[in-house]
Amino acid sequence: MAHDHAHIDPESGDRRVSLAIWANALLTVAQIVGGVFAGSLALIADALHNFSDMASLVIAFVARKIARRPADARMTFGYGRIEIIAALINYTTLILVGIYLIYEGGMRMIDPPAVAGWTVVILGGVALVVDTLTALLTYSMQKGSVNIRALFLHNLSDALASVAVIIGGTLIILYDLRWVDPAITIGIAVYILYLALTEIGGPIRMLMLGSPPDMDAGAVVKAMTSVEGVGDVHHVHLWQMQEHEVALDCHVVLVSRDWADLETVKRALKTKLEDDFGITHSSLEFETSDNAHDGAALFGHKDGAKNAGEEPGA
Repeated sequence: MAHDHAHIDPESGDRRVSLAIWANALLTVAQIVGGVFAGSLALIADALHNFSDMASLVIAFVARKIARRPADARMTFGYGRIEIIAALINYTTLILVGIYLIYEGGMRMIDPPAVAGWTVVILGGVALVVDTLTALLTYSMQKGSVNIRALFLHNLSDALASVAVIIGGTLIILYDLRWVDPAITIGIAVYILYLALTEIGGPIRMLMLGSPPDMDAGAVVKAMTSVEGVGDVHHVHLWQMQEHEVALDCHVVLVSRDWADLETVKRALKTKLEDDFGITHSSLEFETSDNAHDGAALFGHKDGAKNAGEEPGA
């Protein structure tokens, strides 16, 4: 199973993220000042969301830098999983912001304050421009990175929230509907929670060493057992070492009662795993039919009957 992703020069990608950081920082300051002056919780809510975006951008920027470090004695698989951790932090931040905004919006619904509608509309328009720019900067990068996808969804939700803020400000100017401001805040918060809760499962699954969601583990096993010379496989572990690097280790039972065909079977297995599923990192431990585990689990490492002999690894 091959995976196609958009590739952007790392330095170019860093410049995009850096530009987005500065744009969101300036916007956050402007919205907080304007929100306090206008008495608009929706504007402050949008500012808090933008602030979380700025923090997320900083985390993602640092994670991108660290992820490019080569493997060493301390991190033998390399540093690529730092981007998965960054994505988890960013989604968790979104959830916390969403919960806080629902609480504040509910309090304001009870006693809606006066809101300066024109200030809300103007700053909401500025926010929409910045949020749209940031989303465009990260759009092509998010297709191949869970870390950048978290940022893209942050900014996409920001752009939609800015549209809601502009609509709310317009209704306040035209009809003095004060309750609209906290109502829009709650709506923004619910949307933020929806985005975060639907996306956070991916990083969690990767950190839990789950098998890739778009890869059928049963199909992998079936393909391996179809290779000539393979009698069975068990103790299969399939996980993502990094976002786009899948790894597999398992025990392979040879049909023969000796090791004569081991190297031939091993080469055939590794070639099939790479060609059919894009698995370039595989650790295979071999057993002959005479010393194979009895009743061993297909997935995981629960032992069945005791080994009858030693197993040379490969």
